[in-house]
Amino acid sequence: MKAIVVSSVGGPEVLEWCDHPVGDPGPGEVRIRHEAVGLNFIDVYFRTGLYPAPNGLPLVPGNEAAGVITAVGEAVSTLQQGDRVAYVGPLGAYAEERVIVADRLVKIPDSIAFDVAAGMMLKGMTAEYLLRRTFEVKAGGTILFHAAAGGVGLIAGQWAKALGATVIGTVGSSEKAALASANGYDHVINYRTEDFVGRVKEITGGKGADVVYDSVGKDTFPGSLDCLRPRGLWVSFGQSSGPIGPIDLGILAKKGSLFATRPSVFTYTASRADLETSAQSLFDVVSRGVVKIGINQRYPLAEAARAHADLEARKTTGTTVLTL
Repeated sequence: MKAIVVSSVGGPEVLEWCDHPVGDPGPGEVRIRHEAVGLNFIDVYFRTGLYPAPNGLPLVPGNEAAGVITAVGEAVSTLQQGDRVAYVGPLGAYAEERVIVADRLVKIPDSIAFDVAAGMMLKGMTAEYLLRRTFEVKAGGTILFHAAAGGVGLIAGQWAKALGATVIGTVGSSEKAALASANGYDHVINYRTEDFVGRVKEITGGKGADVVYDSVGKDTFPGSLDCLRPRGLWVSFGQSSGPIGPIDLGILAKKGSLFATRPSVFTYTASRADLETSAQSLFDVVSRGVVKIGINQRYPLAEAARAHADLEARKTTGTTVLTL
């Protein structure tokens, strides 16, 4: 079979489409034929070496995909050949087929298509843990979500609105502002033309937001802290504009006895129980139409380099899938 292989870290050009062995599943494993693969900014971090590959190079990137089980190893009792499944992690999704541990897989409801599942698992379960567990968003609360027109942002906007919150988002263009407004955001701030800190203060009557969800990093820090109410929570869950660097914790006291956390979807879904709960919560809101997953870009998996270039250039919006 073929896969995207990274033999040395670097730009999109290091993503090579080449032959790659798949092997047979061992005990506790299954083999999957992928139908679609999700594209996420974390894929860029592994490609560039910002996040070191757990098993070194060469690396098959990708944390998210959906497909059909084609073979089952010993000691797997909950899955069988022909099951429709999806997953988030471990690395290795940029491939036509792969072997993966069975307990990382969840069955996809018949109502959810492969491409939708592949494009929503990591982003959707990220939105779930951010809104329901990192900070429990409730009716009457106010949240600020940076990169509102991104994959996680569009899911989070719809979900948070359904929970009854006032939802504020930031974007980088008028086109992205329109997209965010159509996906649950009550107020959308174009940070290229507006002072997002001043606008948040204006929208909240000077009180600030209860929580700021920040996947941008360098470009939105420390402004994100100035958008919070006293004892509010800053959730830094990504760094698309670059790492923030060392932080003097005293800044949290100066800006209102703030709280800060740097969570990861992999910690929040590490146990089988948490994985199933998160996935089922996501499947529920999607199946009921509370959250709609719009696939805004599709690229052949063989053209992953082009997809990465567009992602880093902020030419993409919402969900992107790599097709097979």
